[in-house]
Amino acid sequence: MNTGLVSLNRLGFLRTAVISPELRVADVKFNTEKIIEAMAQAAQQGCQLALFPELAVTGYTCADLFYQAFLLAETRTALQLLAEATAHYQIAIVVGLPFMVDGRLYNCAAFLAENRVLGIVPKSYLPNTNEYYEERWFTPARHSTSEWIDLNGVQVPFGTDLLFSATNLADCVFGIEICEDLWSVNPPSGDLALAGATVLLNPSASVELLGKVEYRRDLVRQQSARCLAAYLYAGSSPGESTTDVVFGGHSLIAENGAILTETERFQFATQIAVADIDVQRMTYERLKNKSFSAAGRLQAHRTITFQLAAESAASSVTPTLRRPALAQMPFVPSDPAQRARNCREIFNLQATGLAKRLKHTGTQQVSLALSGGLDSTLALLVTIRAFDILGLAHKGIVTITMPGFGTTSRTRDNAEQLANLLNVTLRQISIRDAVRQHFRDIGHPETLHNVVYENSQARERTQILMDIANQIGGFAVGTGDLSELALGWATFNGDHMSMYHVNAGVPKTLVRYLIEWAAESEFTGPAADVLRDINATPITPELLPLGDGDILQQETEVSIGPYVLHDFFIFYVVRYGFAPRKVFFLAQQAFAGKYTAAVILRWLTLFYQRFFSQQFKRSAMPDGPKVGTVALSPRGDWRMPSDASSALWLAELATLKEEVEAQPTIAQPA
Repeated sequence: MNTGLVSLNRLGFLRTAVISPELRVADVKFNTEKIIEAMAQAAQQGCQLALFPELAVTGYTCADLFYQAFLLAETRTALQLLAEATAHYQIAIVVGLPFMVDGRLYNCAAFLAENRVLGIVPKSYLPNTNEYYEERWFTPARHSTSEWIDLNGVQVPFGTDLLFSATNLADCVFGIEICEDLWSVNPPSGDLALAGATVLLNPSASVELLGKVEYRRDLVRQQSARCLAAYLYAGSSPGESTTDVVFGGHSLIAENGAILTETERFQFATQIAVADIDVQRMTYERLKNKSFSAAGRLQAHRTITFQLAAESAASSVTPTLRRPALAQMPFVPSDPAQRARNCREIFNLQATGLAKRLKHTGTQQVSLALSGGLDSTLALLVTIRAFDILGLAHKGIVTITMPGFGTTSRTRDNAEQLANLLNVTLRQISIRDAVRQHFRDIGHPETLHNVVYENSQARERTQILMDIANQIGGFAVGTGDLSELALGWATFNGDHMSMYHVNAGVPKTLVRYLIEWAAESEFTGPAADVLRDINATPITPELLPLGDGDILQQETEVSIGPYVLHDFFIFYVVRYGFAPRKVFFLAQQAFAGKYTAAVILRWLTLFYQRFFSQQFKRSAMPDGPKVGTVALSPRGDWRMPSDASSALWLAELATLKEEVEAQPTIAQPA
């Protein structure tokens, strides 16, 4: 697959622009030229739709000049020129203008595409306080009596009930509200979203005041989240500034609660902000969110269909996504302060969940297998916090190191040091003799290092853990994490099982940061040093014999691939339900220069194979606290048949493999 020919539309993306054009108040010809120039620039960047501000054709601050018939006539002429420009530049636009219907003047937004005016939407709520005086010139939409208007002999839909549906991009439906509509108690965009609009457009002329930019940004962001939609907002440029008011040209694009891009304010020259919005993601969010689907629509809507510009003239120009940089670790915030806050919150969630189970069962002692690895270390730290919440003595935490054939001195020493430094009970029980006896009992040669060899050790450790739990009158705390559950990288009825799976909601990439946070914030001295060394230890189940000189012969990520990739796959497959092709494309974007396309595809294929084939383990997993938006409990977030076929997904991966092999230029070395 040549990444230069990737269809962003096929992957559910739509390239959009919000534009604050250079403007002269009441100079329709100048404004129209600047709008067309901006259209050309947006089309050059591969945009398929551009949004311009409120009353952008005339300027918002024309005041009593809106009564001038000459100005209104020039505006109609400009509207036709702009419609023609949409065909020339192969881009759809929404632009604000005054428009007279049945002797009344309305503050409107026109949707233009394919050399035609698809529809005109009037403003619902007219501000008429402080610096705003719109009711002097305009009529609110509710007073309109016409659903159609004649425009040069063509009947054009008119009203607030219009939806604009792109027939060549699934679920891409546009709805329009204008400036103050968003600031009202009940914005029309809510009803537009319920009627199917996935992309909400707001041409605006919001003045700047101290503190208003933050409020405006939050308003747009929150409305996009509430409507499970993309929200485009285009504000008037400083050219509108006059008399007592200043305009900043603040335009922004949000998607389901996140700001994707925004323009620089207070610039007189035309400002353009471009982003690829993920329409497919919005559709998925709505499918899952039953509160959204259960909400009733307030009015009927009319749908106008059209075709977006072909990608050969638009977003296939470049495969690079115009969005905030994709995080390689979507579960881990890049901002250190936010990461620390998240770690503290997750740690408290885990500890509180475990504390409730201890309190409910009346348990004052637990057993925990302490290997000196990441997961068991986090489980121990969480258990200590749970005991502190309930005022229980740390000695009631019985940690057990169980050296086997692959245990290294580094992990064993770290486990013992940590247990002693944290003042928990430590027991060391070697499993070597018991496993050898088991091999003899079942007739398995010790030299045959297969799955029997490995799983026998895992199950022996679990047996010891469970039996000691019975011995002390407590229960066994599990240590496996979310990533291992997704991949089924656990021995069924071995480390897969416990009485409470405390790390079940934490992916492997986040486990490291939780321990790092604990070393920095919760512990000092030798204990913090041990935690840092545990974090630096290779991930391994320590089940295969060591090599000469106590050399580790088994590393998990060599066998199943990098956890940083698998956690990326988990996030986009489970959280957003994306298909293999889209996950592959996003991974290429995120890991460009680190992993080749072939490497990503190899581990993505393994991920899907294991994710489907290992569901039976998740179907029988113990209770454990949910800590984030991605969880795999069969009782909550992820309910999947244990015997579901992976054929569809693997077939697409096979097609991707053929495409990659046919275009070796994309498989550049890291």
